[in-house]
Amino acid sequence: MEIVRTISHLRHAVGQWRAAGDRVALVPTMGALHAGHIGLVGAALSMADKVVVSIFVNPTQFAPHEDLDRYPRDEAGDVGKLAGAGAHLVWAPAVSEIYPDGFATRIVPEGAALPLEGAFRPHHFGGVATVVCKLILSALPDVALFGEKDFQQLAVIRQMVRDLALPVAIQGVPTVREDDGLALSSRNAYLSENDRYIAPMLYKAISEVARGRDPREAAEALIAAGFARVDYIDVRDAETLAPFVPGSGRPGRVLAAAWLGKTRLIDNVGF
Repeated sequence: MEIVRTISHLRHAVGQWRAAGDRVALVPTMGALHAGHIGLVGAALSMADKVVVSIFVNPTQFAPHEDLDRYPRDEAGDVGKLAGAGAHLVWAPAVSEIYPDGFATRIVPEGAALPLEGAFRPHHFGGVATVVCKLILSALPDVALFGEKDFQQLAVIRQMVRDLALPVAIQGVPTVREDDGLALSSRNAYLSENDRYIAPMLYKAISEVARGRDPREAAEALIAAGFARVDYIDVRDAETLAPFVPGSGRPGRVLAAAWLGKTRLIDNVGF
């Protein structure tokens, strides 16, 4: 498995695959890989001949008060996992490769980016959209795969690809969970032993909302269980992220973000 650090080396490798007639998939990650990421690689292998996995902790999607500096990093461990999973190339650029001196262009998403996470982290999806656009244009894959755990992110990326007519298919992959329901996340490493015991309550709460429980009652139950704060539990149209209209016949999604200790957990379920 090859490891490359620059866009030019990435494009050279992908160009050779394309000359051989291969279909290419991209799995963007921020590293600290877990079974959910490995599931993305497995899905990519089922859809393409060659799989590129990017490892890049993107600074532009973190606000100054957020956890950029302490975000978990383990490139050597990640590379070993990806080799075992069957990935063909790891692209691990430096920040200066993605954002060179003088970089001054940003994508400002609206639509699906505005509610929920957009209200609580207004900087976030601009950074996500900008880096994902650059990752896609650097690798030029046929398909890019993203986990549904970050469901609003997936919706924002799909909208960006449609709006900018980027020549790539976007594939969502179902959330991978622990046996007790907790969605796998790199940030789960921040949880204390007691927090880890409480954390599955988030999945339980949103599952109950999907079955008809009032979101406000679900939020109160989380606080009673030991969560410090609930940023939101909301029911949205699964395709547009507009407020869900009961009886519309359209798919719905319950999305939530809540603080457990100093760790902010997000999760979602469809119905």
